[in-house]
Amino acid sequence: MKALSLIFHGFDKANGISKKIHYQVKALKECGLDVRLCYYDISPSGERRWMADNAVIAELGQGVFAKIRKRLGLNCIANYVLRENIHFVYIRSYHNANPFTINMVKRMKKKGAKVVMEIPTYPYDQEYESLSRRKFLFIDQCFRKILARQLSGIVTFSDYPIIFGKPALQISNGVDFSQIPLKRKINDTNHELHLIGVAEIHYWHGFDRLVRGLANYYQTHPSYKVYFHIIGEFFGEREKKEILPVIKQHGLEEYIILHGARHGKELDDLFEQADMAIGSLARHRSGIIHIKTLKNREYAARGLSFIYSEIDSDFENKPYILKAKADESPIDIYQIIEFYKRQKLSPEQIRNSILSLSWKSQMNKVLSCLMVDLFTSHIPS
Repeated sequence: MKALSLIFHGFDKANGISKKIHYQVKALKECGLDVRLCYYDISPSGERRWMADNAVIAELGQGVFAKIRKRLGLNCIANYVLRENIHFVYIRSYHNANPFTINMVKRMKKKGAKVVMEIPTYPYDQEYESLSRRKFLFIDQCFRKILARQLSGIVTFSDYPIIFGKPALQISNGVDFSQIPLKRKINDTNHELHLIGVAEIHYWHGFDRLVRGLANYYQTHPSYKVYFHIIGEFFGEREKKEILPVIKQHGLEEYIILHGARHGKELDDLFEQADMAIGSLARHRSGIIHIKTLKNREYAARGLSFIYSEIDSDFENKPYILKAKADESPIDIYQIIEFYKRQKLSPEQIRNSILSLSWKSQMNKVLSCLMVDLFTSHIPS
């Protein structure tokens, strides 16, 4: 059975979202589907275009008019689905509900295709802070319920059973275990503890709470040293202002190491050095209580215990999880030290606790629950 995975942006090979999309496509193929990946691309010469795998399905030109054609001209994608006789379309939401996306979905469905939309983060309105960004959100708000009515299903990583008036299928962010190495080195933590946080740093990650906690900790002149390795770039000035002045003011440059973005072996080596990981500590800032983040699963797949503040139903009762309060208080570093020293599970035991969260398992849920009438013969038992 032919399927299309559709995203409305391009790829950064080192970006976590880009990797996730490729993992999902791989999982759908492992579930027996013939999958093509449709995405937006800019050629080396500046030509904007829609691609399906390595084939160009629409040339959009260059400059401002090409950007407009990208937003308004989605018929080329519907034409491709009809021409290639594709029966299942899995769309990643770009918060771009409008008459053009609605028309695209209508045309696909008219020819019998099942169209499912994944909404990666819900709710998401609070993420739009600036006036320029809220203009695009307003259009989405006007049309998203209409778009939802046209869809065969909505997929969410939240615990919300209804989204935009439509029942939602709740799955978890998945893991491609073949791509995430298990931590092998167990460090000597008798004298020091190394924490690691990996993200494009947004305000909702709340890394500033841990930085402030370290500032309080080192004011007590402890002999036990705690280090925080931040892997990733700051999203904007807000995030820099919440973290960098605190580091400078309290002389924490030795203990808070800003590595910037790291990938491949460099990232793997940093994880080998780490003892415990830092998840999101401030999802409440964006109005989110329940979420199943990709990062939590990647930490567990590597075999690390970690701390977070939201509600993640896949991890709430795991013995290797430390929950932080969903507020603005500095993180208690002494609590982290005590928690880590009590840990008895090996990296392999932590990883084995989430084997059911493979991407193949999660995408199979989508096919089983939403597409059983079309895909029964293609879904592995």
